[in-house]
Amino acid sequence: MSAYHSPIMVREVLEGLDIREGGVYFDGTLGGSGHTRAILESDPTVRVIATDRDGDAIAEAEKALAPFAGRVSLYRENFKNFARVLDEAGVGLIDGFLLDLGVSSHQIDDDSRGFAYRSKTAPLDMRMDLRSALTARDVVNTYPEEALRRIFREYGEESFAAPIARRIILAREKGEIVTTGELAELVEGAIPPKFRSAACARKVFQAVRIEVNGELTGLYDCIVGLIRRLKPGGRACVLTFHSLEDRAVKDAFRDLATACTCPKSFPVCVCGKKKEIDCITKKPLTASDEEIMENSRSKSAKLRIARRAE
Repeated sequence: MSAYHSPIMVREVLEGLDIREGGVYFDGTLGGSGHTRAILESDPTVRVIATDRDGDAIAEAEKALAPFAGRVSLYRENFKNFARVLDEAGVGLIDGFLLDLGVSSHQIDDDSRGFAYRSKTAPLDMRMDLRSALTARDVVNTYPEEALRRIFREYGEESFAAPIARRIILAREKGEIVTTGELAELVEGAIPPKFRSAACARKVFQAVRIEVNGELTGLYDCIVGLIRRLKPGGRACVLTFHSLEDRAVKDAFRDLATACTCPKSFPVCVCGKKKEIDCITKKPLTASDEEIMENSRSKSAKLRIARRAE
């Protein structure tokens, strides 16, 4: 597997996709191409359409997947634009898809990208797509206090959203906040000592990253749309790493797995809603103890799997 990014729960993903001979699969979050490579290696007849908005990921994957030329198509694109990508690739219905949500190992480890709260001198950036205009520096230095408070509370589930936002506003009056270390220090200073920890800035960094990249915007609709692009019996696999992502996936799966929504008092169905999927995982799968020991970032991973109704 690629050193660029360590793919998580590869065995579980392959089992969840239930690879079909001659199947066409969509990997919406290519990263270091580990999952795509595993799909291609699992059957010499399958094809993968893969997207990633990070140019570094595409460049890495072009090298890593060279042996599979003719069976893999790469697009520098947001997976939420899957319909345009699949249409351009000449693909109608697909046999399965994978979304590995969140930030990649490479993005975290590359200080120049500004994702890691433990880095002290990295620029406040956090863009998954460097072509995008909005950066973490823009969010931290230009958003009004109420907007920062809302982002920290909703996207970071941060209990101390209000004092953190206030401290940032006061710091901005003295000068622009430009590094990850400055932001982490401001967050730590706003949290009461008894609640501080080495990772106390994690939630705020997550919140800013989600805002910069629009990670939750349209996620539910995207999952629904991708599932409706599956062939009968096709599989959906979605890996999430925090509760907000998982909630969107859980809601989409639940809604699509529900048939009639008419009140029980109705003698006959009038809504006409049909069940569109069967949920393979009633509860999300998690990484094995062995994988967590080898890759600590897999600890928070949750995998949900569904099958398109026949």
